[in-house]
Amino acid sequence: MTLAEKILAGDVRSAARLMRDIDDGIGSAWAELKRLYPHTGRAHVVGITGPPGAGKSSLTDQLIAALRSEDLTVGVVAVDPTSPFTGGAILGDRIRMNRHATDDGVFIRSLATRGHLGGLSNSAADIIHVLDAMGKNVVLVETVGVGQDEVEIVRTAHTSVVVMVPGLGDDIQAIKAGILEIGDLFVVNKADRDGADRTVRDLEVMIEMNAARVGDWQPPVLRTVATKGEGVAGLANKIHAHRTHLLQGERLARFEENRSALRFEELLRDALFRQVHLHLGPEKISRMVRAIARREQDPYTAVEEILRQMKQEKKS
Repeated sequence: MTLAEKILAGDVRSAARLMRDIDDGIGSAWAELKRLYPHTGRAHVVGITGPPGAGKSSLTDQLIAALRSEDLTVGVVAVDPTSPFTGGAILGDRIRMNRHATDDGVFIRSLATRGHLGGLSNSAADIIHVLDAMGKNVVLVETVGVGQDEVEIVRTAHTSVVVMVPGLGDDIQAIKAGILEIGDLFVVNKADRDGADRTVRDLEVMIEMNAARVGDWQPPVLRTVATKGEGVAGLANKIHAHRTHLLQGERLARFEENRSALRFEELLRDALFRQVHLHLGPEKISRMVRAIARREQDPYTAVEEILRQMKQEKKS
C-alpha cells in the first residue's frame, strides 16, 4: 500500500511520515499528495493569528477542547518561527496542547516558517491537505504572530480569527489596515485585564468604519479568557456561523476557486524556479548575483537572458 492509501485507511503514523517528507522537501511526497487530493475539500480551515503574546496557543488549546466536546475531529498546524525540533520557546508554547496528545480525534503538527514571508511555511498548505484527507472536520492553523505580514493566512483559511489583547493602545491603529482585511472574527483575549472594554470598542469602531469593505459578513468582536476557558464556546459557535455563511450561495465555491488559483500559482512559481536553478547550477547563479550586486548587470536583463537561453536550448 502507498502512504496515501494507508492514510486514507486511518494510519496516523503514515500521515506523520508524509508530513515530515513534505516539510523536508522529499520529492516522493508529491506523488502521495496527488493521490490524496481527490479526498480533500471537506475540512473547515480556521486560521488563528495576532500579535505575539496574545495567547493564541492557549486559545487554540481551549478551542480544540470545545470542538471535541461537539464530537468534531481536529487537526492543528502550529507554524513557528524556528524549527520545532531544536528546542527554544516554541516548545513551551506547545506544551499546553499536550493534553490532547492521547486523543485519537486530534492531530497536532508543528512547522517552521523557514524564512517564508506571511507567517506560513511553504509546506503548510500541503499539511492541511493531509489533515483534510485524514478526515479531520476542522483544521486549526495557528501562525507565528508577526503582524501585517500574516495576511497570507486569509488565502489558506476559510475563517480567519484575529486575536488581540488589552493594552495595545496605538498598536491597534498601526496594524488596523492589515487586521481588518484578514479578520472574519476578532477576539480580545485576556479580557479580564484592564483596558479590555476600550480594545473591544476600538475594534468595533474600526470594523464599522470599514463596513463597506467587509461585505455581507460583519465580523464580530468576542471576549475570551483562554486560560480559564471563558468565551471559547462562543468563539466556536461564531466559527460555525461563519461556515454556514460561506455555504450560502456561491461564497464557498468562489473562495475555493481563489484559494486554488493562488496555490497553483505558488506551486508553478516554485517549480519553475527549481527548474531554472537546476539548469543553471549554483555556481553560475552565484556569479550572476555577484554581478548584479556590483551593478555590472541589472537583474531584469539577467532574467531575460536566462529565459532566452532556455528557450533557445529547448528549440535545439
